[in-house]
Amino acid sequence: MMILGRFRPKSLCGILTVALITCGYTLGQTRSAPVDPGVRGGASGAGGPLQGLTADETAFFLDGQARFAEIEVVNKGANNGLGPRFNSNQCVSCHSQPNMGGTSPAKNPLPEVAALDGAKNAVPWFIVPNGPIREARFKMSNGNADGEVHDLFVITGRADAPGCNIAQFDFLPAGNPLTGQGGNRNIIFRIPTPVFGAGLIEGISDLAILANLQANASTKSALGIHGHANAHLSGNVNLSANDGTITRFGWKAQNKSLLMFAGEAYNVEMGISNQLFPQERDETPGCIFNPTPNDTLNFTTPPSTAGNSSGISNPAVISDIEAFANFMRLLAPPTPAPSTPSSEKGRDLFSKVGCVHCHTPSFTTGARIASGSATSPSAALSNQTANLFSDLLVHHMGNGLADGITQGGAGPDEFRTAPLWGVGQRVFFLHDGRTSNLVDAIRAHQSRGSEANKVIEQFNKLTVEEQQEIIDFLRSL
Repeated sequence: MMILGRFRPKSLCGILTVALITCGYTLGQTRSAPVDPGVRGGASGAGGPLQGLTADETAFFLDGQARFAEIEVVNKGANNGLGPRFNSNQCVSCHSQPNMGGTSPAKNPLPEVAALDGAKNAVPWFIVPNGPIREARFKMSNGNADGEVHDLFVITGRADAPGCNIAQFDFLPAGNPLTGQGGNRNIIFRIPTPVFGAGLIEGISDLAILANLQANASTKSALGIHGHANAHLSGNVNLSANDGTITRFGWKAQNKSLLMFAGEAYNVEMGISNQLFPQERDETPGCIFNPTPNDTLNFTTPPSTAGNSSGISNPAVISDIEAFANFMRLLAPPTPAPSTPSSEKGRDLFSKVGCVHCHTPSFTTGARIASGSATSPSAALSNQTANLFSDLLVHHMGNGLADGITQGGAGPDEFRTAPLWGVGQRVFFLHDGRTSNLVDAIRAHQSRGSEANKVIEQFNKLTVEEQQEIIDFLRSL
């Protein structure tokens, strides 16, 4: 009492003021949140070939790379077959961030594609210059389950499509154009998946994926993490309905191989039929200008190395979809940024909270993976470490991310664990590109029915500094 009595009111007021300011600052810190610094600057560190390619492999990679960038037209051009319905006119328009083979760029090219060569396409409400490239899928059509891609544009009015007269699909009513949320409840969206390091993913054995599924089973179970039990075959993964092996490409791991992935994209995204998908998606009379399939093997192309003893094959004889598959197969994974103290701490915390139980840091490819020759394994693809940060399984992601679409054995709220290599240079996140903020993307993993709920609870218990370190780690990838 006597000690307190020695304080003069003015001094006590000053002390209380300091205490209140300190308390306010502490509460402010508690209420603050981690910040996504945005797309990492510097060199892209992606888009080049795998190291150690042979001369043959390099020739096929470069050929595929060139075709990946070619602009398609309807007819009477160098690259015929576009349409009748399509989303874009070249592979690289959708796969360009941060380099060829990536994902949706910061500036959306589709508004310009809509009006090329005299076309009168209206740009759908969910395609905006500063938003992601999106494809649209309908949940229902004519009262039946649908799920397929409904292309944004038509060739009607183009100078190279005289006489074709078909209408665009109706995507109204409109919602938020940037997030794609709201609006027509029958439509869901997908953004392009990056294809960097795709050959390494293709080269991972089923046995390795299944072994990883069984690893740390009790820890995963305690966190509510489990694989998807296929309806007709065991194995807790998304399986091919034909041969029972693990499918692994696409947002729902719906495609088995890079060739299937390429063939489907050529047909669905550009309307170009091929030897995997030989029929046009719209067969309206007057809108078919080329023999089908549009893309075939080039039987009449003579080998450019005739009379040459170099032994290098001529890639011109193969079809476009095979060239695309070669490009993706031989495309190197992204190079991460140099580690920092924050990103290194974030890597440890990423593991501690349980993110690694779905985003598996790495796999090793098979011992004898072929590229162009089954008798000579490719050194660039065999026994290689793939730091993909994915288990390649499908998981329930809850009602917050559910799209209502079933593909193969992956149900309405199930998605493949997205590989995180290269995430530091991505602009848009989640399957529909609803956010450009990595923090928001993490929090969106939490909703009723999500296998990630307990992991996100662990993330939310971290200090803001620790959460920031995880963000810094992810942006370093």
